[in-house]
Amino acid sequence: MAIMIPLSVPSLQGNEWQYVKECLDTGWVSSAGKYVELFEQKIAEFTGTKYAVACVNGTSALQVSLHLSGVQSGDEVIVPTLTFIAPINAVAYNGASPLFMDADKDYNIDTEKTIEFINKETVFKDGFTYNKLTNSRVIAIIPVHVFGNAAWMDELIPLCEERNINVVEDASESLGSVYKEGNYKGKHTGTIGKLGCLSFNGNKIITTGGGGMILTDDEELADKARYLTTQAKDDPVRYIHHEIGYNFRLTNIQAALGVAQLEQLPKFLERKQEITRQYRIALDEIDGLTLANVPDYADNNHWMNVLQIDNAVYGEDRDSIMQRLEKNRIQTRPVWALNHLQKPYKDCQSYKIEKAEELVNNSLCLPSSTNLSDEDLNKVIDILGG
Repeated sequence: MAIMIPLSVPSLQGNEWQYVKECLDTGWVSSAGKYVELFEQKIAEFTGTKYAVACVNGTSALQVSLHLSGVQSGDEVIVPTLTFIAPINAVAYNGASPLFMDADKDYNIDTEKTIEFINKETVFKDGFTYNKLTNSRVIAIIPVHVFGNAAWMDELIPLCEERNINVVEDASESLGSVYKEGNYKGKHTGTIGKLGCLSFNGNKIITTGGGGMILTDDEELADKARYLTTQAKDDPVRYIHHEIGYNFRLTNIQAALGVAQLEQLPKFLERKQEITRQYRIALDEIDGLTLANVPDYADNNHWMNVLQIDNAVYGEDRDSIMQRLEKNRIQTRPVWALNHLQKPYKDCQSYKIEKAEELVNNSLCLPSSTNLSDEDLNKVIDILGG
């Protein structure tokens, strides 16, 4: 049987074995050891942020970042409905409720509708923004840079600053995406809001197996994040704790993987761009299929290539295409089910959800691994064209 062409898997072809072996040889395998701080330093340097705090995964990074942003029980946090469920769960972990927004054509949060909601459906009083419908405080927003596409933030950030709504970026999928136009030209995703979060899950552009990172330019926030993610130790010798902390610190072994992976990131980004280029050229020749556009105001990392399907023209719908590719040992996946329809959140408020429904029904994620060979890429294209 032919080997499955996977959707998105890591490429471990650098110094991973050497650095991990050093951890094993020296016994530094837990959350202490040189690689944790080294990984934080290297990520901060790469993204241009002042501080980076390593966590066990991207979800924990989001959970702590929302806590640091003042999110409390009874508050509301603006989120996109079209995203992986992790940022939504992070809101719930803090006792708050998600407030769902639509997607734009690039799969990101619709900033125009979000701005409209803030201006029309909330009031600003006593230094905070309140939802007119629920009277709950709207204390934060999580723009997610979906599939590596940088969300447009130019109008959103100033309004959020004016309304005291803290911006926590979810850059889990967009490490390496950089704005080339607008107010944030030259800045990496994840470095624009009060806090930003990365994920190093096995399917991301670099991996630590499972891991995450909090980014910020605020030294006080970085120190508090490091304090909270290591069980809030006020006296680590006598085990004195003045706050409730979390066991969220990344291990040295994972960080060693991360350092080795980060060394290879430039070539990973280059390969991702080439995969996208080849998909786009080929799919332009197939009626009814297109590769989803990426925003032209940023150099995006092309983490995931997404097929958009015109059922009437192509003569086959998303699920049928997915099944046909699976029969040929090619792994694909639909876009996530919309979060405002998920059972735990179906009673939460949503605002003018329209485009997201269209995107979910007509989109299919294609194999996009950095180690995807040209031969396998052409196999995917040939079957789609067949």
